[in-house]
Parts: sequence; C-alpha cells; structure tokens
Amino acid sequence: MNKIIYFILFLISISLKGFGQDPQFSQFYANPVYLSPSFAGSTSGTRAVLNFRDQWPAIPGSFITYSASIDHFFPRYNSGVGLQVLRDQAGTGQLGLTTVAASYSYQIKFNKKWSIRPGLMLNYNIRSIDFDKLQFNDQMDIDGNSPTSIETPTLEKIQYPDAGFSFMAYNKLYWGGFMLDHLFNPNQSLIDGVSRIPVKFRLFGGRKFIVANAKRYNEETIKVAFSYKAQGKFDQLDLGAYWNRDPFIFGLWYRGIPLFKDYGPDYINNDAFAILVGYKYKNLTFGYSYDITISRIFSNTAGAHEISLIFLFNQNQKVRHKRKAVIIPCPKF
Repeated sequence: MNKIIYFILFLISISLKGFGQDPQFSQFYANPVYLSPSFAGSTSGTRAVLNFRDQWPAIPGSFITYSASIDHFFPRYNSGVGLQVLRDQAGTGQLGLTTVAASYSYQIKFNKKWSIRPGLMLNYNIRSIDFDKLQFNDQMDIDGNSPTSIETPTLEKIQYPDAGFSFMAYNKLYWGGFMLDHLFNPNQSLIDGVSRIPVKFRLFGGRKFIVANAKRYNEETIKVAFSYKAQGKFDQLDLGAYWNRDPFIFGLWYRGIPLFKDYGPDYINNDAFAILVGYKYKNLTFGYSYDITISRIFSNTAGAHEISLIFLFNQNQKVRHKRKAVIIPCPKF
C-alpha cells in the first residue's frame, strides 16, 4: 500500500501533463519575495532570508525545498529589489527545479494612510530528473526486478525563462494584494511533447489587532491573515492567525476548502493544520512550523517540517522625506 501511495504522489509531482503546482511554504510570509515581488524591499533596509521545507518525510524519496533570498529598499528611489535562489526536489527520481529570480517593487504613497506597491519578477528556471533512479514497467516481473529497461530516455534537463506581476495595498493595520505568476506560460515537459505551466493566481491579505500598546511596554499583537491560490485545476486556501509579543511568535494555520470544494460526497477538502513557533533575537528571527496532515493520507506522510531564518540589517537608512514610511503590518511567517 505504501508503494502504491508513493507511486500516485510521484505521478502528481512530476506533472508531465501540465497540471502541476509550484513549491509551497507554510511560512509564506517568511519567504516574502517568493510570495510576491511587491515585498521586495519591504523593510527599512536590507533583509536576508533562508528557508527549508521537508514535506512528507515518511513517503519513500525526498520532497525537499530550499530557498535563499536577499532584498533591499532604496529610499531615494522609493524602490525595492530582491534576488532569490530556490531549489525543489521531489521523489526518488529527484525531479528537480532550480530557479533564480530577480524582483522589483515601487512604493507609492497613495494618501495619508494608504500606500501601494506594484511589483515585477523575472526568473530563469532549470527543471531536471535522474532517469537512472526511476523504475519502469519492463523492469518488473514475478521473479524480481530486471536491472535494465528498453524505455527510451527522455530529456534530463530543460531551461526556460518566466515572469510574474503583483500589486499590494496597505496601511498601519490592513494589507492585501494579488500576484499573477508564470505569465510566459512556459513549456516544462521532459518528454517529447508540450506541458505548459498554468498561470498561477494568488490573493492574500489580513489585519493587525493591537492587544497592548507599545507606548507603555512591548507591543502585543494578533494578526489574522489568509492566502488563496489557484493554478490550473488546483486551488488552495490558507487561513491563520499569529500572536506576537517580542521575542515570541506563535501561529496556527488551516489549509483546505471544505465548504466550497470537496473531492467527493464522503471526501472533505481538508489538507493540514500548521503550528508555528518563532523567536526573535535582536535582528535575527527564527521560525519553525510543523504541518499536521488531516487528509486521507495522514497516516502515511509524517507531516511536514519547515524552518526559516530572517536577518535584518542596515535598517537606519536616511529617508528621502521626513515622514516615516509605513511598514507593511503583515506577519513575519
């Protein structure tokens, strides 16, 4: 049964028919330029971010995602720039995706309370697979597995450019925005055919509630947020909340669309609960989250582990105007 489940998951992950999904993070606010290029330069200075995700470690083969990014705000030009390198690897065939992305955002003071940030992302991608680690049908028989196969190897690596566009609006308490990704609709097929990556749409937002005022002591807040994304035939909704009082952060997220989209009469669209803990020490913030799978495959996955490190520096830049810019009130994770 475990082999059957793994085989099904592997077929989903390779997505040779073009219905695949991008790598995802439960701590998507801890990977800001991946969430939206509008977040490039969304601090007062420079930010460096490292992310690691180990999804379904109990499934044979590895489903691992690494990400490293750096972004900076240029107050003289009201502009933010970012650079990110992402590596995703899935299954025993090591289906891989390596992405190098550059992001740009422009900050506009819309009125006394609201600011807007359009963003643009350009990236270059390499998708690869190790066919020597795959097992084909003609390698299986009742006496055991044959060491060789007559299957004709297909491409082991393809490369393609891509682009995305985003928009975000925010004030001291609210934020919201959207992103359109894969605007070039590139062909990612590793076989002799066409497998276009569907355009991905993402909508996100939330509100910050101040529990204790920072004028008397360290500010205590609760932030409620959501993220909805759709790509091809797939969509996903994340709902969550964070409690924050430096140096501690606690969060709880739910992933699924049980009321609006079920897989069948007796198959509710539930995916996972994500529990997060974070700690801030000076300019360094650490976050760990664990996804508790609540779908039908919960007993076979062992959930998902995710770690994030965020380092802020050069945050005392001279601003162009005397009025201090409003920092986006979204969560750090």
